[in-house]
Amino acid sequence: MAGIVYDTGALLAAERRSPRMWALHDAALARDVVPVVPVVVLAQAWRGGPQAELSRFLRGCAVEADTAAVGRAAGIACAVAKTADVVDAIVVVIALVRQAVIITSDPGDLARIVAALNASLRLHPV
Repeated sequence: MAGIVYDTGALLAAERRSPRMWALHDAALARDVVPVVPVVVLAQAWRGGPQAELSRFLRGCAVEADTAAVGRAAGIACAVAKTADVVDAIVVVIALVRQAVIITSDPGDLARIVAALNASLRLHPV
């Protein structure tokens, strides 16, 4: 399995105890693939209070902080794709840098950003 990046929908699926999402996650970990969660994705999914399933899910992930370079690239991606969704743009930028598969509940919006960048990424819907 290639590297993977989770979007907010993937985290929300984990929180809902989606068997499909947990099976995918467990398969990645069994192959020593550490899923990446951009910190903005975590912020979008985290609502406080106990989120026991999400907390357990995140133990197997690497939460990646944003950098100025990622911020600039995401801003360019937003401009080119004519979108204001900075979180989606950051997910795409991080996945492009890592040549990783994006695990998403919203492949349409992400595909539009990828296409606008004339790039190629695999999107795996959950």
